Amino acid sequence: MSRLYDITCQRITGEDLPLSTFKDKVLLIVNTASKCGFTPQFQGLEALYEQYQAQGFEVLGFPCNQFGSQDPGNHEEIQHFCQANYGVTFPMCAKIEVNGPNTHPLYQHLKAQAPGLLGSEAIKWNFTKFLVDRTGKVQDRFAPSTKPEDIAPAIQKLLHPDG
Repeated sequence: MSRLYDITCQRITGEDLPLSTFKDKVLLIVNTASKCGFTPQFQGLEALYEQYQAQGFEVLGFPCNQFGSQDPGNHEEIQHFCQANYGVTFPMCAKIEVNGPNTHPLYQHLKAQAPGLLGSEAIKWNFTKFLVDRTGKVQDRFAPSTKPEDIAPAIQKLLHPDG
C-alpha cells in the first residue's frame, strides 16, 4: 500500500480526513489560493470533479498562503469564497504549507514522488497539480498554468486504463 494512504489531512471544516478514504480512486491534488491569477481554475477543477467523480475520481484542494499571501482568509472565508464564486463541491482541506520547514507530510510525499523541472521539488506557485493513480502513486505533476481541462485525457487514462 502506498505511503500516501498513511497520511491524514484535515478538512477545511476541521474534521480529520485520512487519505486512505481515497484508496482505489484517482486523485487530483491541488494547492489553491483565493486571490491568485489562477483562481478561476476552481471552475475547471469543479467541472472535472463533476464529470468524473462517479467513475472514481476526486479533487482535493489545499489552500496555501505561501505565494504572495494570496489566500489570507480563515477557513470559513475560504470555503465560502470557493462555494459562492465557483460552486466548489469537491473536498477542500485546511490551509497548509507546501514548501519550507513546515511542509505538510502530504506535500513532502508528493514532491518526492514527482519532482518539478530540473529535479526541483519546490512548489513554484499556487495551483500546482498532482495526479495520483488508484494505487496512490503520483503519475504526473502539472504546472500552475496547466488548465484543468487539459488534464482530462490523463485522468481518463487512469480511470480506464484498458481503453
